[in-house]
Amino acid sequence: MSLRGKKLVEQFYKLFSNDPEKALELMHAEMILDWHSSTGYRQLDKTGMRELLAEMTSTYEALRLEINETIKEDQKVVIYYTYHVRTIENPEEELPLAHFMTIWHLKDNLLYKGSQISQLPND
Repeated sequence: MSLRGKKLVEQFYKLFSNDPEKALELMHAEMILDWHSSTGYRQLDKTGMRELLAEMTSTYEALRLEINETIKEDQKVVIYYTYHVRTIENPEEELPLAHFMTIWHLKDNLLYKGSQISQLPND
């Protein structure tokens, strides 16, 4: 898969919920994501991302990505997106999970260093 810049980052998030192993292929071996969420700070490496993917796919019936905006400058890509979920307990109702904004630094045409903030949706 030969993707670059914005397309690479957007494809990563699309694969994140549909084909997690393919998503992991778009990450640099030394990938680090610093994540500031409403529950605190986490730092994830590639192994941590694999665990997060496994947790999300087992927790939710379905995950849908809504990309609001993607901006590229040099070797940095900023993406603003929302994940919507259907829970196992209530698969008929789709709910927004959270809003995210992530800045990715690319290296060797892979996701390398990320800084992410997330916020729970308004009621």
